[in-house]
Amino acid sequence: MSTDETTPGAAAPADLVTGDDGLARPVWAALSPLLREYYDREWGMPVTDERGLYERLTLEGFQSGLSWRTVLAKRPRFREVFAGFDPDTVAAFGEAERQALLQDAGIIRNRLKIAAAVANAAAVAAIRQERFTPLQVGSPGAGPGWTGEGDRPNVGLAGLVWAHQPAATPRPRTADEVPSASDESRALAGALKQRGFRFVGPTTCFALMEAVGVVDTHLLGSWRRGASGIWG
Repeated sequence: MSTDETTPGAAAPADLVTGDDGLARPVWAALSPLLREYYDREWGMPVTDERGLYERLTLEGFQSGLSWRTVLAKRPRFREVFAGFDPDTVAAFGEAERQALLQDAGIIRNRLKIAAAVANAAAVAAIRQERFTPLQVGSPGAGPGWTGEGDRPNVGLAGLVWAHQPAATPRPRTADEVPSASDESRALAGALKQRGFRFVGPTTCFALMEAVGVVDTHLLGSWRRGASGIWG
């Protein structure tokens, strides 16, 4: 357990809010029950399966220019219309399916983002057997130091994303200290684009890396700092 954890009932450091349960969270996670639940249970926890990573990559792309709360509120419908984010099914979407998505008020109706989601599904399938070597040999997941759930992935989309785990994670005390991109996220964006992925800029890739545990940007003092079990 992280030594930066906040003791229940203690005053929260800057940019953290202490909830009615006595636990400190960043301001954004305290804005609504939906965001709080997502922060407490999902954000920053290791995701290593293909479908889970495709879902998060897709939703990060749809989030561009919008609030994450908007995307999160629509996630149940996204899962329905995108066939549980099964890449093979989405990759086969034709014009009829795309038009239906454009008419569905339950999701974010953006023609370019929908086209990107379909193209990305095909790209996921195309790299399913491709093997990836860690960019940083000193990253916790690059060898025996891996302590996440299951074995560290090294093939397919999961292998590509986790190959870009840095040797060290940020240790932000304030929201201003949380980076929006990194050398690794820029490298990941380039690697994805080379393989036909769209809507995968360095900022989107860094947000993905935060969400799935590749980096830990929980503020020091948050009760969730170190919760992934990878970074401590």
